[in-house]
Amino acid sequence: MFDTRQQLLAARCELLQSRNAELRCQLAHDSRVLLAPLAVADRVLGGLRWLRAHPQWLLAAVATLLILRPRRTWRLGLRLWSGWRLWQRVTRWQAQVGLLRAGGSPGDLS
Repeated sequence: MFDTRQQLLAARCELLQSRNAELRCQLAHDSRVLLAPLAVADRVLGGLRWLRAHPQWLLAAVATLLILRPRRTWRLGLRLWSGWRLWQRVTRWQAQVGLLRAGGSPGDLS
């Protein structure tokens, strides 16, 4: 009886290991779809790191736009500023809502 149980457990273990290998192969196959978007994200992040290390180029581009197209540059600047302010409000709101959800109501002491 003890031998039979060990054999059953060994067979179950082997079955689980083969299923694990199948799932790993399937995951590797399915994740290939993400390679292109992740490569683009890596390039964007690399560009942002470069820009952070060389801010003079951004300033030169903005100065050039201000000289060549001042009205358009101001409009773009105002839109960017408004978008940034909106982002700040949304993140503050999310933080407040998150605190309320996690801790219950503000007056709740239990």
